[in-house]
Amino acid sequence: MEILKKDNFVYGVFLGLIVPVFSFYGYYLWKFSLYSFSDFLHALQGNKQLVTALTIPCLLLNIVLFTFHINGQRDKTAKGIFTVTLIYAVSALLFKFFS
Repeated sequence: MEILKKDNFVYGVFLGLIVPVFSFYGYYLWKFSLYSFSDFLHALQGNKQLVTALTIPCLLLNIVLFTFHINGQRDKTAKGIFTVTLIYAVSALLFKFFS
């Protein structure tokens, strides 16, 4: 596929943003499918340990994606993914400790 060979920072940012969203929803379906999505979000706000449990798989997929692009010598795309991963990680930490 031609799109997977693209080496572009903006493309990396897009991938870095979208993959954790799919992981977030997948985690909901896997662990909390008995509850409504709004109940899941409410539980997430009230349970800081859940934030950590959810952040790890979301960012792990970004790390896999980052590694895939680094090994494919698509450094600009990897930089975009890495940038977004750092923003997600810092945001999760801030949410966990200051909310």
